[in-house]
Amino acid sequence: MSDKIISLIKMDFLTQNDSYKNWRMIFFISVLTLIMISSGHSSDNKVFKISDLNEEIKALKSEFVMQRSELMMLKMETNILNKLSERKVYRSKVPAIKIIIKE
Repeated sequence: MSDKIISLIKMDFLTQNDSYKNWRMIFFISVLTLIMISSGHSSDNKVFKISDLNEEIKALKSEFVMQRSELMMLKMETNILNKLSERKVYRSKVPAIKIIIKE
């Protein structure tokens, strides 16, 4: 029992004649570990990018709502009449005539 522990501490399994199998396994596990680390970093970067894009979407939505409300205010008839009255254009006293074309 103590001989096995001592040989493990001395890492005899890496220097023996059949150590080629052990080195292959160590190399394989090391490559898999590097792939896992790379995949983790890649997924973290994607999460941060998604978070940034979500914040940008929220900002654009709020800007859209502000622009839409401003447009509604500008399209109101009273605002249009006030702007046109500065240019001395007033509302007609005669209502508009609807033209119907029959084919």
